[in-house]
Amino acid sequence: MDNTNVTQKSGAVVPVKHPWLVMAGMLIGAFVGMLSETSLNIALPALGQAFGVGNGALQWLVTGYMLVIGIVLPFSSLITRWFTTRQVILFALFAFFVGAIISATAGSFSLLLIGRLIQGIGTGLILPLLFTVAMLIFPPNKLGAAMGINGLVIMFAPAVGPTLTGILIGALSWRAVFYVFAAIILIGFIIAAFFLENISKITKPKVDVLSVITSIIGFASLVAGVGIAGENSWASLEVWALLVIAVIALFFYSRRQLQLEEPVLNLAVLAKPQFLRGTVMVMLDFGLILATMYIMPQFIQKSMLLPVSLTGIIMLPGGVVNAVVSAFAGRMYDRIGVKLPTRLGFFLAIIGLIMFVMAKPSSSVAYMIAAHIILMIGAPLAMSPAQTSALNALKGHESADGSTIMNTFQQIIGALATALTAGFIAMGTQAMPTAAKAAQFDNGAHYAFIFALVVAIVALVVSFVPEKNEKNN
Repeated sequence: MDNTNVTQKSGAVVPVKHPWLVMAGMLIGAFVGMLSETSLNIALPALGQAFGVGNGALQWLVTGYMLVIGIVLPFSSLITRWFTTRQVILFALFAFFVGAIISATAGSFSLLLIGRLIQGIGTGLILPLLFTVAMLIFPPNKLGAAMGINGLVIMFAPAVGPTLTGILIGALSWRAVFYVFAAIILIGFIIAAFFLENISKITKPKVDVLSVITSIIGFASLVAGVGIAGENSWASLEVWALLVIAVIALFFYSRRQLQLEEPVLNLAVLAKPQFLRGTVMVMLDFGLILATMYIMPQFIQKSMLLPVSLTGIIMLPGGVVNAVVSAFAGRMYDRIGVKLPTRLGFFLAIIGLIMFVMAKPSSSVAYMIAAHIILMIGAPLAMSPAQTSALNALKGHESADGSTIMNTFQQIIGALATALTAGFIAMGTQAMPTAAKAAQFDNGAHYAFIFALVVAIVALVVSFVPEKNEKNN
């Protein structure tokens, strides 16, 4: 039987013969993009030593990457109306490959940073299309499973990033990290070149220049502001100047989008309660994951005084569990809806974070692994159902806008969560000025763990907000 006919009968918006082959190149690109976003923290000391630069400059390898993603993401929906799916994805994968090679061969810090920024362009284009294409090529009865695999990519990368980076740096060098990124992304490019089909319709709408300008200024200022705050201080005049500029620019950007007949980004979808509720849960889930992934490796090294190679090993079991849970979490949505998975997921995340809050420098390795595993069961269990529920509230081209909005907010929340986490670490460290450095950091880490715990509790509360249109249970 022709697979196209099967797909048509099962209700896919855009029938394709082999939907997983269509998705494969994007899944690889998104995985490497998220891996690159979350794994570089462990390499920063080696990079600082190699190029003779301080923490302030090094932080821009992370913040600058997120900055470019934050600029590119809001234009994803518009770009897919001007260029075919194949053109956008192949360009994105090629851009990331070029950026990774530039970073791997960089002879100066400036060239390394340029490579990172180019990688950000690729990731910013791929992330929203990953979910948009899935919404179009999978029928409703298989959408939860598909979104579960997408969630695996987004959730698994932060979990295994420290392990992979630690092994590569320990065995080879920091350059090997970028060469591995380039090799994996090249595989994704080849697969996409052979199997990726055009999904979106090209309509070439009019581009509103004022929207473009305010979007770039607003999102760039917001991500840069919170990034600098995390590295330096929230009391910095530079930080607040950037945040004020961001608020003003985004106010005018949002207002204009609601007035235009063909907006760059359809913010009106936020008026749909099911989409808004699911998006908020996704953002909070993503925030608590990045916050914990930022604290945990540092706590193991600076409080427990364990080596970086062992840090990666400690975090590996949780990463594996995360992959397994992400794979079936989407199927749970297909069968029982959004309520039970999200509520159970956030409840388990809270238990894991309570264990982290209670952790001590003398805690056993087994205790840290157990806390991480519990968290890595809960967080992905909530992620895919929340994401699928949100996007299921949208129809037609709204799906592209919804996916772009969700991914844009995730990057902003990621930068904000990292900045706030760093701020709480600094606050806790400064609260014990006469203590030893390990004790100071231990106190700061616990401040940050409490912050992540509060985020998880808020997410659990949001999961109990009633929604008329959600699936049963």
